[in-house]
Amino acid sequence: MNPLVLLVLTAIAAVATPVVASADDELTAEACLACHGGEGLENAAGRALTVVHADAYEKAPHGALPCTTCHTDVTAIPHEKTPERVGTAPCAVCHSEQVEAYTRSIHGRTKNGNGGAVATCSDCHGDLHAVVPGSEAESPTHWTHLASTCAQCHAKVNLGPGPIPVVRPFEAYLASVHGRAVKAGRRAAVCSDCHGSHTISRATEPESSIARANVPHTCGTCHTEILAEYSESVHGEALARGVSDVPVCTDCHGEHRILGPSMPASPVFATNVPLQTCGRCHANAQLSEKYDLPNAQVAAFQDSYHGLALRAGRPIVANCSSCHGVHDIRASSDPRSHVNPANLRETCGKCHPGAGASFALGPVHGGTESPGARAAGWIRFAYLWLIALTIGAMFVHNSLDLTRKGRTPLAWLPAPPASAAPPPVRMTRALRWQHGLVMATFPVLVYTGFALKYPESWWAAPFLQFEGRWALRGSLHRVAAVLMLVGVGWHLVQIAVDRRLRTGMRHIVPAWRDLRELREMLAYYFGRRPMPPHSGTFNYAEKAEYWAFMWGSTLMAATGFALWFENLTLRWLPGWVPEVATALHFWEAVLATLAIVVWHLYWAIFDPAVYPMDWTWWTGRMPPSRAAEHAGDDDAHADE
Repeated sequence: MNPLVLLVLTAIAAVATPVVASADDELTAEACLACHGGEGLENAAGRALTVVHADAYEKAPHGALPCTTCHTDVTAIPHEKTPERVGTAPCAVCHSEQVEAYTRSIHGRTKNGNGGAVATCSDCHGDLHAVVPGSEAESPTHWTHLASTCAQCHAKVNLGPGPIPVVRPFEAYLASVHGRAVKAGRRAAVCSDCHGSHTISRATEPESSIARANVPHTCGTCHTEILAEYSESVHGEALARGVSDVPVCTDCHGEHRILGPSMPASPVFATNVPLQTCGRCHANAQLSEKYDLPNAQVAAFQDSYHGLALRAGRPIVANCSSCHGVHDIRASSDPRSHVNPANLRETCGKCHPGAGASFALGPVHGGTESPGARAAGWIRFAYLWLIALTIGAMFVHNSLDLTRKGRTPLAWLPAPPASAAPPPVRMTRALRWQHGLVMATFPVLVYTGFALKYPESWWAAPFLQFEGRWALRGSLHRVAAVLMLVGVGWHLVQIAVDRRLRTGMRHIVPAWRDLRELREMLAYYFGRRPMPPHSGTFNYAEKAEYWAFMWGSTLMAATGFALWFENLTLRWLPGWVPEVATALHFWEAVLATLAIVVWHLYWAIFDPAVYPMDWTWWTGRMPPSRAAEHAGDDDAHADE
């Protein structure tokens, strides 16, 4: 080989080859970095050397220490052993307290597939050669990065070696109020605030910070005032006595996905409190029996004025926490309790300004023992019998009528002469407008009213998309009610000012002859009479329907306004009035709806004498067949 070429190659090799200390050299950082400070280098066995970035190492807290502080198995240069991963033992030289705590933790006690701990110091703190204190923003254990650091393992769905009971905690945390606050740059709770740093334990271990008995104090580290309130509440006192079933923070707010009370998905959102939060315990039959708790409150609340409003999607209405408190829940016998009889006026006054003293005298929701609940129970009992008897009698009566007329289809009706005059006017234009208002608004009232009572039903779903911006169900219900009352009020005013109409109204007053007419009609139905009796201006069925409608409209208006203007009601009337009004309003609505379907629609549509429609409501004149049944009609209000 050319000597010049050989000289050049030798010089290049000398420059490219790192300086390797001999066995007699001191094990200084400079000596170690001679090999470990560059990339792409291998030891004598062909294994890649661990790379240490000199600049980061020198700036790190560990930069002042000799390498052998951690690498205690390295005694000379060169050395054969090249550890792939430094465990916790070297860290114990300086951080003995932390390593001892870590060894007792779930991380230290759980082994991975290689026999080592599932997470070691470097997994959380990063490269130990360039470790940054947790107080600095660049550190992986800084509060701004800690969730992401823990997520390196805990964001995995199948995290070995054994199943972790909480699935996707990192995703849940990011959606929480804590995660959002941290993302926005505000100091909020992170993983280590609840679980600890090195002493992380299972929730089933008594010493764990997330053990059930310790949860309030863990959350109380930040929420000190709330902890003080909870500790003096019935729940906090029961927990202090060792009652394991008592709710703690995570039972009401959740664990990782803690949402604010203004968020609809939160368990403490107003509409979710009765069933999802309080109802989980207070509607539980086993817990009620075990601790002698009344279990009817949740069901009673659901059917109450407040409960119906909540179920209808109105968050601005009282729920359990509105009356009992949020964290400072106490027994009603405690003078400090929000539901103590002495405090009810103030408690209810938060939503109902000016609630009278009589309102504060009644119990809040004493189940069947409260005056309102007892009255509502009797109302329900009475209406169930009334509905069964009344609607049942209507159905039997109309079935007999349909059967009789179907067997002998109006053979008794005389053939109208060719030059017969049209039937007299039965409904004036004003009466037809009044009837039209009722006919248009009644279906709306029925649909929206039952949608308010049963908001979870599929047929009420079309309203849900509007509830966030506009309470459509309630608004339509009230508008329809006002329009219907306009028609009824118009009718009453017309009676008062129209002498002829007022005179004609005497024919609709019930009389003893109506009973004779009913007896003769039944005889016709059973074939003992060849034709039905003549009824005069109004038959017994029309009289009963008219007065039932007027009574029902009055009752529905009175109870509806009592519920609509509840503050005014509670200012002057006892607190049980809304509960009684709710029961009356609902059951009267059921009765009225069934009466219209079973009775009125039959006589207006399905009666063979007028089928397919009695057009009196449109023309004002009865059809000839119906006029023949009313032979003897007067024309007291025939003129328009």
